[in-house]
Amino acid sequence: MLISTKTLLTTAQAENYAIGAFNVYNLEGVRAVIAAAEAENSPAMLQIHPGSLKHGGLPLVALCLAAARQAKVPFSVHLDHSSAAQDIKTALQAGLVSIMADGSHLKYDDNVTFTRQMTTLVHQHGGFVEAELGRLTGTEDDLTVPEHQSKLTDSDQAIEFVNQTQIDALAVCIGNVHGRYHRPPQLDFQRLEAIRNNVAVPLVLHGASGLPNSMIEKSIEFGVCKFNVNTEIRGAYLTSLKENLSLPNSPDLVPLMQTAITAMQAVVVKKLRLFKSVGKA
Repeated sequence: MLISTKTLLTTAQAENYAIGAFNVYNLEGVRAVIAAAEAENSPAMLQIHPGSLKHGGLPLVALCLAAARQAKVPFSVHLDHSSAAQDIKTALQAGLVSIMADGSHLKYDDNVTFTRQMTTLVHQHGGFVEAELGRLTGTEDDLTVPEHQSKLTDSDQAIEFVNQTQIDALAVCIGNVHGRYHRPPQLDFQRLEAIRNNVAVPLVLHGASGLPNSMIEKSIEFGVCKFNVNTEIRGAYLTSLKENLSLPNSPDLVPLMQTAITAMQAVVVKKLRLFKSVGKA
């Protein structure tokens, strides 16, 4: 069933678990996420990254929305990391009303202006807005941020940012990165606790792929109620294809896709259990 992201996150926030938000690129990814969530009786989110939106366009949005409506458990569909006003407007016109308005690459004042404008627009459609304060390092699809450009979220500035923009959820930067961690991750939980104490909106952590289970669990304890997952699902998809295509008698296309779905579904199930959302549908 398709429900609002606000309902998903505020419920998770109140009950001390987190929603898994999984980036999808095609039918196989969508089927893997929904099958996992239904099997675990868990709410979840389908996310569309700007790269996959550019590739799949409105048909991908329609696919995700239709799949969410038909799912047996609560789902929302979310546009991830969108820094282009036109993309946000296109998504809204297509019925996608859960948006990450990403001005994190801008100077603070410009980030506030962009985020406030997009929040006003999305709220006019009855929608939900996530924004990022600070900037993550790492690579996700065609988005790469060098390490020297990363910036942690300032807990005091977070109050002003939320108040000035009226966003519905805040993505925090506490040492998490997009893509793979090339050194052992170090999350600043003291900073996370200070942010949680300063703002009431749900908190989001990007870069959940590769974080140790203990860090995920501690993040939930300190108020994170949405985790973005991309890299590990893509990895399962590609590994499945490579392994099966290298066989002497590689399977036909449909069995090949079904095997990839199974591989991705296994990753999603592990994440849902880790996020403590199993049985919360």
